[in-house]
Amino acid sequence: MSARRSGENVGLFEHDAPAPLAARMRPRTLAEFVGQAQIVGEGRALRRAIESDVVPSMILWGPPGTGKTTLGEVIARATGANFVALSAVSAGVADLRAVVADARQARKVGKRSVLFVDEIHRFNKSQQDAVLPYVEDGTITLIGATTENPSFEVNSALLSRSRVFVLHALGDDEVALLVRRALGDRERGLGNEQIALDDDAMTALAQLSNGDARVALGTLEFAAAAAQLDAAGIKRIDKALIADAMQRRMIAYDKKGENHYDVISAFIKSIRGSDPDAAVYWLARMLDAGEDLMFVARRLVILASEDVGLADSHGLQVALAAQQAAHFVGMPEAFYPLAHATLYLATAPKSNSVGRAYGAALHDLEATRNDPVPLHLRNAPTGLMRELGYGKGYVYSHDDYDIEQSFLPPNVSGKRYYEPGDRGEEARHKDRPKK
Repeated sequence: MSARRSGENVGLFEHDAPAPLAARMRPRTLAEFVGQAQIVGEGRALRRAIESDVVPSMILWGPPGTGKTTLGEVIARATGANFVALSAVSAGVADLRAVVADARQARKVGKRSVLFVDEIHRFNKSQQDAVLPYVEDGTITLIGATTENPSFEVNSALLSRSRVFVLHALGDDEVALLVRRALGDRERGLGNEQIALDDDAMTALAQLSNGDARVALGTLEFAAAAAQLDAAGIKRIDKALIADAMQRRMIAYDKKGENHYDVISAFIKSIRGSDPDAAVYWLARMLDAGEDLMFVARRLVILASEDVGLADSHGLQVALAAQQAAHFVGMPEAFYPLAHATLYLATAPKSNSVGRAYGAALHDLEATRNDPVPLHLRNAPTGLMRELGYGKGYVYSHDDYDIEQSFLPPNVSGKRYYEPGDRGEEARHKDRPKK
């Protein structure tokens, strides 16, 4: 069986020497845990639950290197329950049944059992169904860790019995804190070595790690091993060595700074200006720098309605498909669907009528009183409502497509918010009659 009990030192989290630096530096307590203040910060419900040993069944969802497994280990150390760890990659239904059998025995003597499942998205339906009844009746408390959207990867019955906690990529400052901690720790880190990490090397390491603590510490360990001793016997790690250890070309791109916003602005304006060459260039700049795929995809979805709009309604479908595809395949191949959407939108006819129509309606909404819905537009499910005139005078539009009736409240009656553009598919609406 691919599991160990808490009495056996929390099997999944045991590390045979020599363990990688990232494994050695894994935080052991909530006090050492870095990041994710939105779920385990002081006063947060999950933190109080861990400290009170009343942990609910939960799914921890987030990118790699954000602390999902670490949080599982912290709970293992803090909880008074029996703790069993499984990897969904290797565990099967028989393993789950064995865990449940042990949990039942423990329950008879008043002992709770916590089951941690790493990469729970790899459990198939039968495996998820096998654990469901025992999560429901409290035989076990489930903690699942996943990098995939649990809405798609965890069945709804199991999801409804668990709380989903979303972990975010670590900030550059948080990654830097972990790196400094590893450099100074004499017990588990590199503190016994004479290592000097240049400031610009620290900045590059934090930025290029893309919020992944494991990547940052792995790169630091490799760079430290490759560093040459200087005349003073110190291993000096500079920006070039970090780039070599990371095996990525160093580029000027700060995901939180001015360059980040400058590049995305150039990207959007190139598409809006129908320049596919510039658009795909700025896309390549962002992706090569490690920009968040979903950030790019969100901008494309927004742009599809904001700047292409009804001139080519297929643009929104293409952008949404690109978002789903990029999420599904990840990098490095995710550039295909994102470039596909970028080039489609850049070459499509443009219209901003969607935003203009909404903005005009919102202006009147804020500038005038909100009159009641006209009686003829209201539903009349009861006799009293019919007696009061609800629905009276409404003509079912499919019975007479040419009938003129007002669908706006009196104070804005006759207002025209949507003004069609004269390009692409939208041009056919240019001469639409006024209602």
